[in-house]
Amino acid sequence: MSAREIILARLRAALDPAPAPVEVPRDYRRDGAVDLDLLVDRLIDYRARVHRVAEAAVADTITGILPTGATVVVPPALPPAWLPATVTALPDDDLDTTAIAAADGVITAAAVAIADTGTVVLDGSPDQGRRVLSLLPDLHICVVRAAQVVANVPQALTRLAPHRPLTWISGPSATSDIELNRVEGVHGPRTLHIILLP
Repeated sequence: MSAREIILARLRAALDPAPAPVEVPRDYRRDGAVDLDLLVDRLIDYRARVHRVAEAAVADTITGILPTGATVVVPPALPPAWLPATVTALPDDDLDTTAIAAADGVITAAAVAIADTGTVVLDGSPDQGRRVLSLLPDLHICVVRAAQVVANVPQALTRLAPHRPLTWISGPSATSDIELNRVEGVHGPRTLHIILLP
């Protein structure tokens, strides 16, 4: 008998008889009123910059965020009306990571936002693009419609397809070392702007 067989035999013996499966409660809170002000408070608490504007003002808002001549990566189905004439849009038609990282920022839409947690979720849809778009540029501008905001995580999960590449964003990328010094932009954008539409 090999060492592997001895170890596996011991594991089987330790687990025998197998315990009966425990039923996991699935009575999560699935109700709750959507509170846009709570979402904004949570996002600001996470150091995101929030702009509440009408859809017609998205391009003007982006003009105020980005310097004239900035280059931004955009997913293939981002609404063209959102892009101001002051920036150069770089459509993601399978751009390499060097080009994405060199851009001044990225502009995406969102799949859903969660008021309780201050989280925006991207699912890789054509107006959100590949996951790498929201990770490499130092600045991320994400446009969220009020109709996409839900109260809590269980409600968000009902709107998301589990087979899609989900990116959950709660503020700009940040981490703290053992001395608890906050460092932003380590594994994602240093600056996050959320444009919240009515």
